Amino acid sequence: MMGAAAAQAALDRAGWKRGEFDVLIGACGVMEQPIPSTSALIQRRLGLGASGIPAFDVNQTCLSFATALDLAAMGFDAGRWRRALLVSSDIASAGLDASVPKTASIFGDGAAAVAVEASAAPDGPGLLSSRFETYGDGSDLATLRSGGTRVRVEEGYEAIIEGARFRMDPFGIFKAAARHLPRLIERVLGEAGLDHDAVDHVVCHQASAAGVALAKRIFAPASDRVVDIFPYTGNQIAASIPTALVHVLDGQDRCDGRIALLVGTAAGISAGAMVLRL
Repeated sequence: MMGAAAAQAALDRAGWKRGEFDVLIGACGVMEQPIPSTSALIQRRLGLGASGIPAFDVNQTCLSFATALDLAAMGFDAGRWRRALLVSSDIASAGLDASVPKTASIFGDGAAAVAVEASAAPDGPGLLSSRFETYGDGSDLATLRSGGTRVRVEEGYEAIIEGARFRMDPFGIFKAAARHLPRLIERVLGEAGLDHDAVDHVVCHQASAAGVALAKRIFAPASDRVVDIFPYTGNQIAASIPTALVHVLDGQDRCDGRIALLVGTAAGISAGAMVLRL
């Protein structure tokens, strides 16, 4: 329901009718159910269940939206699609353990969607550079083990319940971000031929107060360019980055030509950054 509402808002913002796009990519950190994909459920909720428009999910936990945007750009370059609807929707509260306030207190539920279209204009909106890295040695720093084949029915109810609780090492995640993000940001900006001064908006994953503060330190003294909505939204998992991006788009009378840096980390441990011209 949340994903479909966000998708409809994105369609209205773009001026597209419900079926006037080529692909629907679900970019949720936690799917509604293992089978079928959340994108198929969103497609049906939009009233497009008989449309045949391809719909599929991608998952890189908190970086899922950025990964979906990167994939859509590749599809545009290949001539596969011209219009894509990207939807992130996460109900973080479903997996939180209230007995662990250090984790439970930083998350929020939310959904956001963006409609993107291919453009041939050399100076128009577009993806200028992107880079993603994964360091699987940190795969135990953030886990949600139930919902797939790892925790099975025969292990009993208690095992399923425990596996359905999100577990995270906040300090370990922060250390990974502090270790990898500064270098990744420099690299992706360099590939776009830009520097820190060229970035108008730093759209970072609203992971935690400390995580947003890290982004502000990286871009000091121009820390006001960093989008900080964490006190109002919390960490919305995959919906975090697109919510921050929509916050930028809704807050500007004109975004033409502005440069946005999307950046964050995810369970895995993964780190990602991409430079957009809005």
